[in-house]
Amino acid sequence: MELTEDQLKVAEIELQRYLPQSLKIYGFLVLRNRVKSDPYIVLVDRWPKFSVIICKPQYEQKTDLFKDTMVFANDDAILMETIRKASVIDWSRYLCLGISLPHMEIVKAGASERNVPSDKLAVCHMMTLDDASKLPPVDCSGICLNSLDESHLDLVNQTWKFGKNQGAAGMIRNMVLNFPSCCVLDADGRPVSWILTYVSCALGMLYTLPEHRGKGYAKVLISSMAKRLSGQGYPVFCFIEEENIASYQLFKSMSFSEDPSYREAWYGFNDF
Repeated sequence: MELTEDQLKVAEIELQRYLPQSLKIYGFLVLRNRVKSDPYIVLVDRWPKFSVIICKPQYEQKTDLFKDTMVFANDDAILMETIRKASVIDWSRYLCLGISLPHMEIVKAGASERNVPSDKLAVCHMMTLDDASKLPPVDCSGICLNSLDESHLDLVNQTWKFGKNQGAAGMIRNMVLNFPSCCVLDADGRPVSWILTYVSCALGMLYTLPEHRGKGYAKVLISSMAKRLSGQGYPVFCFIEEENIASYQLFKSMSFSEDPSYREAWYGFNDF
């Protein structure tokens, strides 16, 4: 069943029972219930005590490929039963799906039943900051901070590893226009380092132009955004790809921690 606006607020509270494993969907609902952005449909297997919750973007055009479908489940059998329903997952089109690594195997099995190919996009550590007061002190003297705006979209898109195409540009535009962001500006008012918030409320797309690295900008941005999100009642977390050791160490140095037994996975289903 599809949740109403009022039911989304109840689901947000219900997902707190399953933290931190439910953090991505919980963060999505915390943000969704407070900030309007690109439309999503939220489905559950039953109400009010659901075992599976699926957040599906409403695709409007082919370039909407970077909008993730996000899934949380606490029952393997019900997850398989749910994803087998044609009304829940449209296997005829490209799908980017994020879910915990063990449950991704169930989704892949469901896709295989329909002869739908899958491709691993990323497996990530989920790192959280439980208390913003634990952030280490950072030196912000002489640094001009601001939020990103629409004039910065091309710059962010060109430097993101999955960017440089119209689909990514649409997702980044939604993030910049609707969600919290922070950037370091140079003397001419141009961004040289920045961090954004994904639709799941996770911090991401942290980047510093090569000629401005080594100045501590990343730590300043992480600290500033973590304090801002925490102050507004949002969870503070991020996903770090397993092979990105430098970013893992950076967030760890900023007092972020993880459950080492938990991994979040993103897979693409069907070809572009």
